[in-house]
Formats: sequence, structure tokens, C-alpha cells
Amino acid sequence: MKASPPTPHLPSMVRNSSADRDSPPQELIIEAGRTERQYWKDIWKYRELFYFLAWRDVLVRYKQTVIGLAWALIRPFLTMVVFSVVFGNLAKLPSEGAPYPILVFSAMLPWQFFANALSECSNSLIANSNLVSKVYFPRLVVPASAVIVSFVDFMISGIILLGLMAYYDFVPGWRILTLPAFVLIAFAASMGAGLWLAALNVEYRDFRYIVPFIVQFGLYISPVGFSSSIVPEKWRLLYSLNPMVGVIDGFRWAILGGDASLYLPGFLLSLGLVVFLLVTGIWYFRKMERRFADVI
Repeated sequence: MKASPPTPHLPSMVRNSSADRDSPPQELIIEAGRTERQYWKDIWKYRELFYFLAWRDVLVRYKQTVIGLAWALIRPFLTMVVFSVVFGNLAKLPSEGAPYPILVFSAMLPWQFFANALSECSNSLIANSNLVSKVYFPRLVVPASAVIVSFVDFMISGIILLGLMAYYDFVPGWRILTLPAFVLIAFAASMGAGLWLAALNVEYRDFRYIVPFIVQFGLYISPVGFSSSIVPEKWRLLYSLNPMVGVIDGFRWAILGGDASLYLPGFLLSLGLVVFLLVTGIWYFRKMERRFADVI
């Protein structure tokens, strides 16, 4: 007996009877992460993974250490002491009307946050390679959780700034109310640069050696140990091509008040570069994300 040919498969949205036409249309389910809209919805759906990765990294960083979270205080404090002695006491650089240690530490806070975020983000996907290569989730969760870990250190380090203000009897003015805006800008700069380095490090492992150099070199070309006001006026705009110049100047303007000034053209240039860095960082990360599981 000759078998009848197989019935061709019809899409679920095709209706062949009146009963089908009367029933509500079926929902078209697209594989997670295939579209931008679905991807950003997945970010929210996987928020518990985001919390888990961030909390795990905080615990692992200080696990089996003698003084634990105090390392988040010791490193910036010792750097502040060295810079205060070298630039404040020996070089006698201006302090914009504030005690020199406060001048330095108001810049050390955003710089340390940025530097830690670069280091953590650049290696975040490699450190979680088993998770990335086996399970689907929005990969953006991994570097974002690394930035949060650096932000925790940033908040802890703020205790030193409060202690310095109490020691020098320094009371900030109304500008301190604008500080959250500059924190947000620092967060955007850290996230943008971190996404670039995280994606590049998966493709080119040379970046594990390049990132420490970037952090070390950036410390000296950013106005951490000195005020950017000492830069000649004709070079200020060019100097502001470093995005962290605007971030640091913003922090100092908000915290120091008084004689602290904000070079507006340079700040706007740095702000524009931060936005550009964040937008292109997300774009490049999303572009390379489909290849992470194959090359990691």
C-alpha cells in the first residue's frame, strides 16, 4: 500500500477553518536576546543574577583577608598621603582654598572608582567564561555587576573624605547637593570604558596587560594630585579630552566650593566624551556579544 505524502507544516499563524479564525491569534515568541527590545527586557528578568554576581564578587574580593573591607580605605588613603606630601608640601601647588588632602581625595574618589571599574570589567567575562559559554543571559549583566562592585568600594572610601572634613573642620557649601549628578557621570564613564575593554579582552587577550598600563598612565595625566587650574589656559580644552578631567573637576567643584572653579567648555567637552564612550561601549559590546561564547 502506497503511503500518502507527509502533510506540510504550516505556520501557527495560518488559519484553515472558521473556528481558527474566531480564536485569538497566538503570540509570536522570539528567542531571547534576538531583538534589542527583547534584550533590554531580559536585563530586567535576569536582575537576580545581577545581584548574585555583584554580591559574589564583593565576598570573593576580601575573602580570607585579615583586614577585609579596610583595604578599600587603605589604598586611596596612602595614595592621598603621598600626593599631599609631594604636590602640596614639596611642590607647593595651589589647593583652591581647601586643605590639600581634601583637594586630593575629592579627586581620588572618582579616579579610584574609574580605575577599579576598568580593571574589574576588563576581566569580568573571562572570569565568568563557564557561565558565558553554557547558559543564555544578557552578557551585559556581567560587566555591569563588576562596576557595582567598584561602586561599593567608592562608597566605602567616602568615609575617608568625611573624616578629613571633620579633621580640618571643613564644611561644604550648597554645591554639595549637585554631587549625585557628578557621581552619575563617573558611573557612565566607568561603564562605557568598561564595556569596551570587556569586549576587547575577549577577542584580544593582550588587553590584560594593556589595562594596568592605562590605569597607571591615566593617574598621572588626570588632575588627581593637583588642580587642573594650573594647566595653561590655552591647553585647558585639549587637556579636557581626557573624560576624567571633567569628572574630577566636577567633584571638586561640588565638594570644595569656595575658590574651586569649573572650566565650563572643558567640562562640556568631557561630558560629551563620556556620553559618546557609553553609547559606543554599549553598541560595540552588543555587536561582539554574539561571538563571546565561541571565542572566550
